[in-house]
Amino acid sequence: MKTLSDAQYIHALIAEGEHQQQDFKFEISDARKIAKTLSAFSNTDGGRLLIGVKDNGKIAGVRSDEEQYMIEAAARLYCRPEVSYSTQTYQVEGRSVLLVQIDESDRKPVYAKDETGRYLAYLRIKDENILATPVHLRIWQQSESPKGELMEYTEREQLLLDLLEQNDRLSLNRYCRLAHLSRRSAEHLLAKLIRYDIVEPIFEGHKFHFKLK
Repeated sequence: MKTLSDAQYIHALIAEGEHQQQDFKFEISDARKIAKTLSAFSNTDGGRLLIGVKDNGKIAGVRSDEEQYMIEAAARLYCRPEVSYSTQTYQVEGRSVLLVQIDESDRKPVYAKDETGRYLAYLRIKDENILATPVHLRIWQQSESPKGELMEYTEREQLLLDLLEQNDRLSLNRYCRLAHLSRRSAEHLLAKLIRYDIVEPIFEGHKFHFKLK
């Protein structure tokens, strides 16, 4: 089997473009901002950062020592819990490209500290980092306990299924209005049915909706 050179390997990754498990960064100048991406990858399927690559795929190169320090600061100081990652430097066209591989976390949610000091959790959807909703936070919270083979089924669950059949998809706010439920109760029910693969969240129009699977 033929082994790819550093340049061939990096160019092959760049050819994939940015997607759910890959992001390009020209440089890292703010550990807090990169912590947001680390949170998103950790809370979804994992992924990799190519640092020293512009958004258009052109190689700019980095001084890898500085970038490695910023990654470490983001992962250890601005993420909670700390993010697991590995790095490797590749030489391409006389420039250094830093590849950062981030694992999917088994301790979700991973929060990132923003400029105001708040800790927020993110998801990676396509090539975007999206703020996790309270429903996602409840899914992760519920995942700390075994769900069991059977789900408790009451009139509230039946009403949610009926509403989804009638409306195709619902936003959280619309579900609360139609079902006359508090946000807390609605979030709990949606999270439970998502865990049992009955309902799925759909991101469209810059917001989440929920539909039957």
